[in-house]
Amino acid sequence: MKKLTSLFAFAVLAASAGMVQARDLGPDEALRLRDAGTIQSFEKLNAAAIARHPGATVKESELEEEYGRYIYQVELRDPQSAQWDLELDATNGQILKDHQDD
Repeated sequence: MKKLTSLFAFAVLAASAGMVQARDLGPDEALRLRDAGTIQSFEKLNAAAIARHPGATVKESELEEEYGRYIYQVELRDPQSAQWDLELDATNGQILKDHQDD
């Protein structure tokens, strides 16, 4: 019975570990990654996002680690007041997602 209980507990832990694929990075960790050259500067990442929507302004941004990859999420508002949500690869500035928020 103990083996069955241990096996069940291990299976539950393994399954729940697979569900947690993204984690938010705090400001200290983000700055450490930038200073180490692991990710691009936030100014460069913001400029890449704004280049996609000229005249837009950054309303919110966040750095996450997803599946071992650093993702910079940025919310923009363009001159026509449309809101855009973008995701960039924080290591090279490549736009991964770009869609207008409803």
